[in-house]
Amino acid sequence: MFRRRARADREFREAQKELLALLWMLAREPLPFDAVQAEASASAGAGSDAVVPDFPPAGLRAPSRQDVEGMMMRWTRPLVLDGEVHACPTCGLYRDWIVFCMRDDSVWLRCRAGHQVQEPRLNAAWYNRNSGPVDHWHPTFEDGLRHLGH
Repeated sequence: MFRRRARADREFREAQKELLALLWMLAREPLPFDAVQAEASASAGAGSDAVVPDFPPAGLRAPSRQDVEGMMMRWTRPLVLDGEVHACPTCGLYRDWIVFCMRDDSVWLRCRAGHQVQEPRLNAAWYNRNSGPVDHWHPTFEDGLRHLGH
């Protein structure tokens, strides 16, 4: 019984030593933004204020709420609001909507024919409950519509 405990203690101490050695090795490695700063200061020259580029680059950053005008999702089935099927007031279509949730928490509907109307009975909470995860970011409104099939 005592030998097993002594062996377990010895193995635990060896594992701790290996972990400590790994941590020391990682602590001596330069961080990625240190390399970017070193390159920027070398290219800027001595004596001038070096401008360090943003890290991570803009292509790798997730857009913030200020960068996004709104979110959109496709709603293919009939939209039921207050117990009745909602139809487009202009053309009468009642399915295959694009639902937009804008930055000001207003919700807009767009039918297949391209008519858009704000829907006051829907809000951002409804949109968040019914939408899935964001799978694409589109630079323009038209790109988003094309992606969703409109």
